Amino acid sequence: MVVAAVLALLRDTDVLSFPMPQNARQIPQDVLQRDLMRGTLQFGFELGTGVRTYVSASAPYVIALGVLLTGGSVATPIAIGTGFALGRALSPVVRLASGDVEGWDMRLADRLTPVKVVICAATVVALAVCGMP
Repeated sequence: MVVAAVLALLRDTDVLSFPMPQNARQIPQDVLQRDLMRGTLQFGFELGTGVRTYVSASAPYVIALGVLLTGGSVATPIAIGTGFALGRALSPVVRLASGDVEGWDMRLADRLTPVKVVICAATVVALAVCGMP
């Protein structure tokens, strides 16, 4: 687990470059523009099931590996999946609430690598504290 976490951190800091398993296709913008309620449900379904997804950070893979290696109860992956879904759902809300969407995007682009590294490192610490391998 430690080796995987270190490799993930090296990937997020651009020291190493290797692909992660994913279906790297973004969900088209018109899905949300046609019908907001249906589009939101479709977006959530496609993202949650992996039909179309793009994951730029390594932390979700470290978490998935930790859950896979623990073989614990079903509550753990459900809690982790719920947390991941809430984070993905709140991100666009916070972006719009900032009042400066373009500025938000520029600030995020400038800070994306450090954010990914902190999230991955926090994931490793959380896994260690929770007793995962």
